[in-house]
Amino acid sequence: MTDAEVETALREELHKIAPDMEVEDIDQSGDLREEFDIDSMDFLNLVSALSKRLGLAMPEEDYDEMGSYNAMLAYLKAHSG
Repeated sequence: MTDAEVETALREELHKIAPDMEVEDIDQSGDLREEFDIDSMDFLNLVSALSKRLGLAMPEEDYDEMGSYNAMLAYLKAHSG
């Protein structure tokens, strides 16, 4: 999977959870939950959807590595393909 495909997947899955938010309008280094105004359950749904869509294991102990949009994107790129 290419980096562009990974980013598209992240953007699309975030849009399903927070349809009124745009990635360009947030601090991409800021806390993902705060920037997208999502709660813990939404975050878990996001991780689950990305895990299924990308065929990745995303264990709970790695959640600290997914704290911002940029961090989540880097994590997904590092663990896919």
